Order: sequence, then structure tokens, then C-alpha cells
Amino acid sequence: MAAQGSRRLLFFSCFFLQYLLSCYAEVVVYTLKQGDQLRDQDADHLVSPHGYFKLGFFSPGTSSDLGATSNRFLGIWYSKLPNHPDAVWVANPETPVVDSSGVFMLDGDGKMKIKHGGGEIILWDHNQTVSGNVTGYMMDTGNFMLREVASDGTPGKILWESFDYPSNTLLPGMKLGLDFRTGRNRTVSSWFSGQVPTPGAFRLGVDPNRTNRLIIWRRDVVYWTSGIWESGSFQMAPQLTSRADLFEFSFVSNAEEKYFTYSVKDNSTLSRWELNTWGQLLQSILASDGTTWNTTATGPCTFNPDYPDAVCIKQTTSECRNGSELFLPIKGYLIDAQLTYNDSNPNLDLSDCHAICWRDCACIGYGPFHPNGSGCLYMREGAHFVKNNYFGVNYLVTIANNSRDGTPTEGSKKSKWWIWCIVGIILAAAVLPLGYFLYTRKRKSQHVQQTDNVETIQEQGLLDLGSQISGMGDIFKLKFGKSRRLEFKMFTFPELVAATDDFSFARRLGEGGFGPVYKGVLPDGQQVAVKRLARHSGQGLEEFMNEITLIAELQHSNLVRLLGCCIQGEEKILIYEYLTNTSLDAFLFDSTRVYLLDWQRRISIIEGIAQGLLYLHKYSRVRVIHRDLKASNILLDESMKPKISDFGMARIFAQNESRANTNRVVGTYGYMSPEYAMNGIFSEKSDVYSFGVLLLEIVSGRKNTVFVSSTNLSLIELAWGLWKKGDCLEIRDPSMDSCPEDEVTKYVHVGLLCVQEYAADRPTMSEVLSMLTSDIIFLPDPKQPAFCVSNSESGSSQAERRLDMGSSNGLSITVMEPR
Repeated sequence: MAAQGSRRLLFFSCFFLQYLLSCYAEVVVYTLKQGDQLRDQDADHLVSPHGYFKLGFFSPGTSSDLGATSNRFLGIWYSKLPNHPDAVWVANPETPVVDSSGVFMLDGDGKMKIKHGGGEIILWDHNQTVSGNVTGYMMDTGNFMLREVASDGTPGKILWESFDYPSNTLLPGMKLGLDFRTGRNRTVSSWFSGQVPTPGAFRLGVDPNRTNRLIIWRRDVVYWTSGIWESGSFQMAPQLTSRADLFEFSFVSNAEEKYFTYSVKDNSTLSRWELNTWGQLLQSILASDGTTWNTTATGPCTFNPDYPDAVCIKQTTSECRNGSELFLPIKGYLIDAQLTYNDSNPNLDLSDCHAICWRDCACIGYGPFHPNGSGCLYMREGAHFVKNNYFGVNYLVTIANNSRDGTPTEGSKKSKWWIWCIVGIILAAAVLPLGYFLYTRKRKSQHVQQTDNVETIQEQGLLDLGSQISGMGDIFKLKFGKSRRLEFKMFTFPELVAATDDFSFARRLGEGGFGPVYKGVLPDGQQVAVKRLARHSGQGLEEFMNEITLIAELQHSNLVRLLGCCIQGEEKILIYEYLTNTSLDAFLFDSTRVYLLDWQRRISIIEGIAQGLLYLHKYSRVRVIHRDLKASNILLDESMKPKISDFGMARIFAQNESRANTNRVVGTYGYMSPEYAMNGIFSEKSDVYSFGVLLLEIVSGRKNTVFVSSTNLSLIELAWGLWKKGDCLEIRDPSMDSCPEDEVTKYVHVGLLCVQEYAADRPTMSEVLSMLTSDIIFLPDPKQPAFCVSNSESGSSQAERRLDMGSSNGLSITVMEPR
């Protein structure tokens, strides 16, 4: 008994110690040794000894008007100020990881690299002799360095450090300048945009010639200079060194080095210099409240205190720009699309858009053309711009001290009367030859005009449909405006009749609650899936609008892509990318095709679905709850890569919302969470429940709504019973020849964690993905699932049926019963 008690004491002591270590893991883990891995997971970071900085994976754009991108980068940021800024250093600015498969590591040879699903990115490969091991250190200065470490643990020389490769930020202790011994030139480059950390148009460094000064280059042309360093400050920019009470500044120039640097007098002072996308040098000091940055800007332009948000960039005056024009950032949308023109060149950033618009006298505003902030969309004079905070930012011209809302005043219009006179004379002289030219081209342009008219009519039809559905109109305008930039096409009905052989039965792929789906072939040979709304379907109309507003906005490799739509009379049609392997249920529940799903392929499908769901919940511009996740809504491409489809039931969540309630419960039997089915309450955890059911179906090859004849149990009941017995391997699909027992057990375990009764007990999709892809040994025990599908409802031809209840008050669902 004494020995048994000792063993128990030892077990609980170890368990408690492990708990303490996990609680303080972020504080103590600031080194990365050879063989260690840093995964792209929420809790996987290196943290500097006093917790000032973190190193890990992030998605830039959270603190910008563009919103966060789905691309992942390895970076360093302030641990207590996430997303403000996004990062102070980026390891792989030009080679993003497109999903969360990234793993940062030092391999056995001492190479520093990022491994991911598509290969690996080498960050550093030493070309020097190293005595001992290599270890990475995350320092309190914000510097990540690699050092030699002797066998006794003594740190040796520094092999590499992030301070030698700045991004857009200069931190205290960093050197800005030249190392003549190595030929290295340390410069700070602006980000291309809030979502893209590749070097942008501006670069800050020291003068490579004899003069001791700082220079900002724009596209490698001198844009601004600080003046010569003299007596501890720069002649033309003394404000850069004005805070001598907090910092020490120095400019070193000798035969070996030439650089500028600054340091803090008190280590508790957090400070940074940032070169922003407009070419301004921002000096920021963290205020005493610990959350606010006090920032001053330095550059070649003069700020107008009446317009603190106006774009400040150096421009030359011209006949139509006298310098009083300011471009103000305003959220909204443009009504007159014909008064816009664009340049889709992805190498153009906002400073390029500004310069081009400035030189064009007819340009009154601009904005990014692509969602990542690249390319340019320009607005001509006369365009009608509507303010709306739900839309992206555009930059509109105003005249200083006249109009502050971005709309030119009457005075500014009158000041250009002579321009209109010249334009009138030119137009009058061109009327006759132009009229004849237009007449000869009339027949050739008729087809194009008809196409434009059809497209305009369809756009108006979509707006009318949106107005019929409560709360849909404004959202639709927002999404539709952006989706057009993403090559969202308006198809004509005759085009789709031809593509589907007049919607022939031979082209029919299947049918859902929305309506039938057909395979189509466009004139260029592209194969598409054509979903046709069943006529007089009120539910289908709302689903139709929902799919357009959501899928056209969402971009992820594990989500199906919407190519366009068609509106003509009562015909309402959606056009998707065509996926050759149709849906997951066509393989999983087919006695022949199921043999194509070996264990590794099933793991890949499960993880792909999890990646797509995580994107919807966390990384997309808008948080989305799918509400109808099931095997038939998972499509497979030619390489069996899964793509989530059917967003008709999906809902957008605001960033501060955690759950919502509906009087209209919609979904599919067997996949709905208990709180949603019984009370109409849905959240991210509702999707987690559906994912858990789907995971168990993929592992077992059984439908949750079809009962095991020998036991009269549903799939969830069966999994729960086998897990309690420690015999999870019994649930695996017998069509699989072999699969690791520990992996099957882990996947069943995670599935049961997802289907727990209370939403608060279920993990998030981020945690689910971490459990599935990492080598976690200890998982929390799942609690008993609350509901199972009643066998009185099984066995029918509609084992998987949709539910649409009109009210959640006093709602009872006979196909679900409490255990």
C-alpha cells in the first residue's frame, strides 16, 4: 500500500509540474536548439526573457484597413501589443507560407529554415566553420540571434542576427548603415502594403558616399535627406534626436563601418522608428498606459494640422495642381463605375497610385485595385462617391481649408473654369469627325453594348434581390463591389443553356435543398458546376444571395471558388469551379470507391477541412459560421484535396460577437450541435461540433444517421462506448488495410472532444488543428455527448435530411433525444 501511495504521489507531482510548466511556457522558452521546432500554432512562440518580444507565425494586415491576409509569415512583434504594429521584423517577406503548415526549425546541420506543405524556405545556411552546436536566442532587444554553444553550454560567437536584416522598423541597438568588412548595407524598407511585407517603394539608409547623413530613396531616387550629422543631431532634421532625455544617438564613421544607431537610457522605454508605405519616418514611444504609441513623423512634405489624416507625400506643382489639393482617406464606394479606370499591375503600390493620380488633372481619387493593396483604381471628375464605413478605404481629393469631407467645393470648381473652356473648344472641333467615326463603328459595338446592358440589368437584379431579404442589401453591395475585382462574372442565360446542353439530365451532377447542379463546359473549354435555383423556393433565394455575398469574398485553397452568377427573370443560377471527384460522401459511403481512401488520404482530407474552417473562423476578412458542414458539402479536386462548399446557411459574425440566436433553425440531421438544434444558438463551436461528427464519419466510413445493426447505436454512441473501453481501433473503416493504432485513437479522441454537450467544453478549430498535427501526448478527456440520433428516424431513404424550423420557442425535435 505504501508503495502504491508513493506511486500515486509521484504521478500527481509530475502532473502538477507539467501543468505549471505549461502555464509558464511562454516565459521560459526563448531559445531554439538544433532539432527543436516552432509550429504555426497560437501557443507556439519564442518569448524574450522579460516578455517584451515574441517570435512566431503571423498574418499581416490586422492593424491596416485591408484586414489580415491568409498568408503566414515568421516574424517578431511586441508580445503585449499584438497587431500594434503587426510585426517589427519579418523573416520570409517574399516567400509566404500559404497555410498554417509552417514549421520553423534549426536542423541537425545548423540550417535555419521554415518547412511547410509545399517544401522549405532556407533562412540561413552557415558558410563558416562552427565549433559546437547552434542555438537561437530571442532577446529582450527584439533581436533574434544564432550563436555557437560549446558542449558545456557556454555561448560562443554570434553567427547570425535579425538586426543585420531589418524590415520596416529600426529598434534601439540596431545599426543603420554599412559594414565595409562584410559589404553588408543595413537599410530599412517600407512594406509594400499592410498585407504584403515585401520591400515597398521607400528605403531608409545612410549616405553611401562621404557625407554623414540619412537618406530616404523612392524607387532608388533620393526622396529626402536629413542633412549632415553635426554636434549630435542632423542639420535638416533636428527633431529626430530631440528626445535626449530618453535616448542616446550616435553616428559612427570609420574605415570599418559607417552607421547610425540609438539606444534607450532606461530599458523600460519601448521605442521604434518605422518607415511607412508613404515614405514617412515615424518615431514612436510607448505611452505610460502601455497601449498607446506617441508618434511624430518626419519627411519631405508638410503636414496640414487641419487634415491630420491626409496623405503626406512630396509632389511637384503643375498647371492643375497648385499644392492646395489633399487626398483624404475615406471609406465608401463609387456608384458611377463608368467614371473609373484601373491599372491591375501588381507591382504598383498606393504611393504609385497617388503619383499617377496627381499627374492626371481629371483624377479626383484612387484606391487599391487588388485586395492585398496592389494595383490602382482611379476615379474621374464627376464620379459619385458614397461614404460607408463597411467598405474599404479610398483616397479622395479635397482643397485645403475648403471641404473636409473629400468633396471638392464650389470655389475649387470655379477656379478651373478656364480648363473647361479649353476642353469645350477641343470637343467642338472633334465632334464632326468623331461622329462619323462612331457611326461607322456602331454595328461593331452593338454586341458589346448588349453585353454591357445585360450585365447592368443583372447587377440591378441582384441589388433588387438583396433588398428583398432583411439586412442583405448593404452587405451585398459591399461584397459585390469587391467580387467584381476578383473576376466575378455575370453570365447570360443562353450561355449557360449552351454550356449544359439545355440543362440535360445527362449533365446533372446532383440536387440539394437549393436546386439541381449540372456540369457545364464554357466556349473556352473550361468545365464548371452550374447550380440552378429551384423556382418558387423562398429558402433558395436567401441561400442564393448568401452564397454570392460570402464565397465571392472568401479566398482559400480549401474553399470552393465561385466564378459568377446569372439573373434572368425567374432564373437564378450560380457558377462554381468544377471539381472532378465530386463530393466526399460519394467516396466515403460507396462500397467500391471507399477503397481509394487510405488512411493517409483521410488524414489529409480531415486536416484540409480543418484548415478551411479555421480560415472562416479566424483568418478571413469576415468571421463566418458555416452551419451546414457535412460530407456532401466537402468537394474533392483531382488530387483529392478537400474544399468546403454550400454557404447558403452561413452567417457573418462581427469581430466582437461570440454567438448569435436565430428563430429559423436550418441544417442537417446528425450534424447540428445540441444548443443550435434545441435553442437556435449558434457560434464557432457549432461548426466544431459538425466537424467532430464529420471526422468520426471519415475515420469509420459510417454515417452518423445510420445505425449499427448489431448494437442499435449511432456513430457517436459507438465511438463514445469504444473510447471508454479503450478500444477505438474497432471503429476504423474495415476497408483500410492498415493504419497506426495510436493515430486512429487520437483522431477519435479529438472527434469526441468536438461533439461534447456544452459549447464551452469544445475546442476551437485552432486548438483542433494543433491537436491533429502536433505530437501532443496528453489530451483532455472528452465528456459524454449530450445527444444521439433516434433510431426511430433512421433507416428511411432520407437518413440525412435538412431541418428548417420556423421558431425556436418551445422547439422540440423528435429526431434527437437526450441521453
